[in-house]
Amino acid sequence: MSMTANKTKSPKGLQVLFADDEESLQELISYELPRMGHSVTVCPNGETALDALQQDHYDCLITDLDMPGMSGIDLIGKAGELSDEIECVVLTGKSTVESAIAALRYGAFDYLTKPCKLIEIEALLQRIESKQQLARKVKAVSHQLQRAEGNSQLLGENVLMQQVKSLISRVAPTPSTVLVRGETGTGKELVAREIHNQSDRADQPFVAVNCGALPENLIESELFGHCKGAFTGADAQRTGLFEMANHGTIMLDEIGELPKGVQAILLRVLESGEIRRVGDNQIFHVDVRVICATHRNLEDMVLNGNFREDLLFRINPFEIQIPSLRQRRDDIPLLAAHLYERQQGLVGSTKDNLQYLNVFTPKAITALETAEWKGNVRELANVIEHASILCDELPISIQHLPQRIHSGEATPPVSMPTADRMLAGKTLRELETWAISNALKRHNGNKPDTAKELGVSLKTLYNKLNNQLDKSA
Repeated sequence: MSMTANKTKSPKGLQVLFADDEESLQELISYELPRMGHSVTVCPNGETALDALQQDHYDCLITDLDMPGMSGIDLIGKAGELSDEIECVVLTGKSTVESAIAALRYGAFDYLTKPCKLIEIEALLQRIESKQQLARKVKAVSHQLQRAEGNSQLLGENVLMQQVKSLISRVAPTPSTVLVRGETGTGKELVAREIHNQSDRADQPFVAVNCGALPENLIESELFGHCKGAFTGADAQRTGLFEMANHGTIMLDEIGELPKGVQAILLRVLESGEIRRVGDNQIFHVDVRVICATHRNLEDMVLNGNFREDLLFRINPFEIQIPSLRQRRDDIPLLAAHLYERQQGLVGSTKDNLQYLNVFTPKAITALETAEWKGNVRELANVIEHASILCDELPISIQHLPQRIHSGEATPPVSMPTADRMLAGKTLRELETWAISNALKRHNGNKPDTAKELGVSLKTLYNKLNNQLDKSA
């Protein structure tokens, strides 16, 4: 008897593991279950099935009760130890009450006697699929209720952050791929986790990978896995990150850093849901929700030939733009107090415990609110860590902050009376020119950042600059 497992993949339905020593039944199941819309791995005995369980994820195990070597009952017990989510079904020619009770006692979902009809198997798999879908929905609702009760880690009352939260709540229940844009340190991974936590995949894995941190020669292997001997140093089979995220969510951070060759492979995976390990001829399906993130202008990269246009279209059916910390300065006191609370290992939300006025002196708050924050929330977290080390007793004063924060490098905003005097008598066009000019100065001529601050597209900004040049010529 062969000890190999025969795997047949289908793009939808359940991942089914079938164990039976009857060859005619193996062939029948290999053909019929994919026709029903399920993926199936067929094994000739319990030992082979156990190896398959240890290497891959399965939604359902269908096993013969009486097999040479490991019995179906023993296999069910091992399956339960490996996963508390797999549903087990027993097939047996012994239609005895004792066998049925034994199977159920060991955690079987149901019990079928041989010979059984294909329609019975199909109906049983539909019941399992419905049960698992309902379980995922219940957990998703639970996560949503937790967020509604204030357990979300995505803090901020700024209007731009409220828009981000609204977009998350709309896209999370859908299967859509999401592109999260934002400067370095704005919390792109936090947004991706929030999407995952509010989805029906919340109880499944969330895998985050920084594409820019992967060695170029190992990116494909890291994402999709490899077989033993696929290349020098591949001493064992490796499971890729997409497999690890099966039925869950994978976040591809800094998607713009992927080499062109890997971009082509990723495009195929996104379109078909099929992956292939490096060095393997076998193609198999994964059910993964993909969230991409970047701080780079992917449209410019397309024009420069560094990013595939078809991949950009594929990863961007829904986009979320995270505001920089400079665009949400009114959130800084709340964020700073929360970061101090986290730094100190305090339990509970900032709103219910520490108030920022009790944590910082007014001058310290002003210094924090007027700093440049080129590193955004990540930089703020580092500043708070610095201050917490120096401060023995609250409140944190301006002297506890890093020198760059309180040395005058931060340019305080122009007071309203001064601004009124500067802008008095200006036409609307002159006000627009003044706003664009000052925004460009603040961003050292960086036009994408300037466009973000002004709340316009990069194309609109270029059009306005060109109009200004035409009028000055």
